[in-house]
Amino acid sequence: MKKAIGLILSAALVFTGCSSGGGASTAPAGDKTNAAAGSSSEPVKLRIAWWGGQARHDYTLKVIELYQQKNPNVKIEAEYAAFDDYWKKLAPQAAANDLPDIIQMDMSYLAQYGGRGQLEDLRPYTEKGTLDVKDVAANVLSGGEYNGKMYQISLGTNALGATADTELLKKVGADVPSTSWTWDDMAKIGEKLKANGKLISDYMRYDVFFPYYLRTVGQKMYAADGTQLGYTDDKAFIDYYKRYQSWYDNGYFLSLDKLGQKKFIPEDDEMVMGNAFASIAWSNQYVAMSAAAKRPLDLLPIPGPDANKGLFLKPSMGFSVTKNSKQKEEAVKFINFFVNDIDANKIIKGERGVPISSKVKEALKPLLSPAEVKVFDYVAWAEKNSSPMDPPNPVGSVEVEKLLKDLSEQILYKKISVEDAAAKFRKEANAILAKNKK
Repeated sequence: MKKAIGLILSAALVFTGCSSGGGASTAPAGDKTNAAAGSSSEPVKLRIAWWGGQARHDYTLKVIELYQQKNPNVKIEAEYAAFDDYWKKLAPQAAANDLPDIIQMDMSYLAQYGGRGQLEDLRPYTEKGTLDVKDVAANVLSGGEYNGKMYQISLGTNALGATADTELLKKVGADVPSTSWTWDDMAKIGEKLKANGKLISDYMRYDVFFPYYLRTVGQKMYAADGTQLGYTDDKAFIDYYKRYQSWYDNGYFLSLDKLGQKKFIPEDDEMVMGNAFASIAWSNQYVAMSAAAKRPLDLLPIPGPDANKGLFLKPSMGFSVTKNSKQKEEAVKFINFFVNDIDANKIIKGERGVPISSKVKEALKPLLSPAEVKVFDYVAWAEKNSSPMDPPNPVGSVEVEKLLKDLSEQILYKKISVEDAAAKFRKEANAILAKNKK
């Protein structure tokens, strides 16, 4: 995952459960059989691939085994790996037209695989009910769309949020933010914290919070067709980075040299260690941060104004059916089981993000820890206080994000002015994206 700078953590934070660890492996799932639940007797073989750590591998295999018990004619082969290895393995399979029937999908790859015609449109399956989405919010479904087609179904949702030590604020004499707090409120908090030898947070992640800020002021990071940036006036870039540069110069965040020494794990986060007010990332990180901090923490929205325009529900990851699959209907049936079956989700317990089905969420709540309930409640709040997410990042966005990171660091090192960086970013990013013109 990327290590760009964001009010928080690391690459591991950008995507729910894009966990490291868990080497590449291929294993057949369990083979127990019980009476089938309305399944066909025709033998079916499916391949499914995902990334994650060992805990995800273990419970996903249990879900597969449960499905096979209910559908004894189905045999599912599992292929799994850590995040980077997963995509390295998928690329040659795609080139050979030999992708697994079901692949776990990330938003940063949706345009690449969907745009090349390698993914099945799932919308027809939702329309005929094979994939049941009647208990899923429209904002959630839109996260799987690209070029008018639905190429993935989310396996869980996250929203940006601040895992915050509000008791620290009280100790330094700062006001605890409301749900409608602003960047100006954060600056006041930063001043109080700095006076007491504390930070706002480790850092701000460029590729997350600049696009978020653009949304709050009615702009977009990318144009709808992906051939250029979504804004033409540099004012938003200048306003955002002038503020960020001021906060950095005032010592509200870690210096870049200290940040470079971080392992980007919960245990070395400055908020966890008691040196900062917040770790601002995706909501699913709250549980891990709370466990590492070993003290009560709160989960707050991101500052505004107009935070409801900036905030969106992000698919933590999704499942896609590949175009080369010979068992598309059966693959969709398994995804429907994964998304909607209560027993399956009692095994999953929201590890891939808060479940997208309202019925599943309610069924799981009595089984959750207090920290997990807080995350579920926050995402429910975000559903009512957010806007539809932007389309998937276009081809070339990874290169654009690297450019943004480099220029952001040059700003902080005073190697380039904010104004010159804004112009350089727009010119060079547009050149990168212009390659998408047909």
